Amino acid sequence: MIGILGAGSLGRLWAALLPQDQVAFLPRPDARPAATSLSYTFESVNEIRQTITRPWLQSAENLTLLLVTTKAGDTLTALQHWLPQIPESVPAVLFQNGLGSQQAVAATWPERPILAASTTEGANRPEPDRVVHAGTGETWVGALTREARSAVSGVVSQLGSSGLVVHGEDQILVRLWQKLVVNAGINPFTAILDCPNGDILATEFFLDHIDPLCSEIARLMAAEGIGTPTAGELRQRIETVARNTARNTSSMRGDILNGRRTEIDFINGYLVQLGQRLEIPTPVNQLLTDKVKQLSPH
Repeated sequence: MIGILGAGSLGRLWAALLPQDQVAFLPRPDARPAATSLSYTFESVNEIRQTITRPWLQSAENLTLLLVTTKAGDTLTALQHWLPQIPESVPAVLFQNGLGSQQAVAATWPERPILAASTTEGANRPEPDRVVHAGTGETWVGALTREARSAVSGVVSQLGSSGLVVHGEDQILVRLWQKLVVNAGINPFTAILDCPNGDILATEFFLDHIDPLCSEIARLMAAEGIGTPTAGELRQRIETVARNTARNTSSMRGDILNGRRTEIDFINGYLVQLGQRLEIPTPVNQLLTDKVKQLSPH
């Protein structure tokens, strides 16, 4: 049985596409589901709608794989509740945005097979009980702990039963950094300006800050040994994604619109903390972090 911890857009996407008899949700530690199962409408990329019903598990003893799709700030607490109930040999795959939460989990349970995933699958919840598979992409999975190295191929196979494109990745931290760059260059701007992704490109606020932001990130990546991209290359990558997802609402903007805590501490905030550790100034990342925090509950 594949357990999914985190019943947001991404968790429900995987639950809808994995074999029906092999997947179930784990409730958050602070939640007690009123029903024995979770039902929602799933709209595929082909705009075909169907009702998905998956059970809530009360015990995790029979899991063969755990997918963790919680918000980054909730991950460690949720796993502290569930992992002691799960056999040590069961791989756990972390799907969180940004960086920081993955390293914290791997450091807390180094003896377990802890993996991280980076995905470009698009999913959103325009209504609480409706999930839309907004765009197909690819998913990369790689080991964060030594115990996870031998588990990668099996995890890729299990996730591949969803019909989605899944790859094993030897350099998963590089993949996570590539996504972090895009999130850091799009999400806070959309949240601060309250606009879809593509609209940031013509704003004075974005144009004033994107080059110094990319310079900060490029210095951090070089210091961390994550390649040597130029600031111009990072800006091009950010703007390409913003244009390709022009009408999308970022998860950070969505969190603010719905009064939820954002993941800014694991995106631009992570870059600020890294800069402090490496003694590299990050004033633009600090500015974006502060502005987003002023807009959301923290």
